[in-house]
Amino acid sequence: MKFLIIQPKLEKGIEQLESELKNNPFVDAVIFPEGYLNENVEQACILAREYNTVLIGGYRKLQDKPKDRVLIINRKGEVVLKRVKYTTTSFVVEEGLKIGHILCDELIVQGIKGAQYRGADLIVHPIGVGMFSQEQFDEWIAEATKIAVTYKVVIVGTSHADGSYGDTGVSIPIAYCIDKDGTAIFISANDVRTRILHFDSKKVVVQGEAI
Repeated sequence: MKFLIIQPKLEKGIEQLESELKNNPFVDAVIFPEGYLNENVEQACILAREYNTVLIGGYRKLQDKPKDRVLIINRKGEVVLKRVKYTTTSFVVEEGLKIGHILCDELIVQGIKGAQYRGADLIVHPIGVGMFSQEQFDEWIAEATKIAVTYKVVIVGTSHADGSYGDTGVSIPIAYCIDKDGTAIFISANDVRTRILHFDSKKVVVQGEAI
């Protein structure tokens, strides 16, 4: 299974997602950051169906608190998983993989919450904006590695290319993949190029070049 891992800029629409789908028609799924869809879930369902691609990431209900939610849309354009931030971690089997989310700072606040994780293959970690310091970057990679090893699961995280926590103006865009034994498949700081993860072989392609 081929996962497209994107780091779009913050936007009101989802034009960058559509562009990535057009440019990478051979992928099976796209992983995108926390809140990227905003409230454009219906439009995302149409894209999933049109491009026959699973979409995994985050959306928002702007009038609610907390506003952030996790989301998986299948190839048919159906929402098969959604969950409010800071609630029990939910999982669904899609494309033969048992997949769940840790949403942004849930990584630190609660990790994997609940007992549904048994037999999980993949944890997706949608992140809102980049890290506000190198210390935070290192801490989050360390925590992700602990989760991968503890639960014997692959974990993939990605943030937006822009924006900053608390509008501080400081941001280190982050993307990573940690294998279930704690091996770093890739760790990216300040490099927002799109990546393709071949899940079975763990090969990663960056803009057409294997790494």
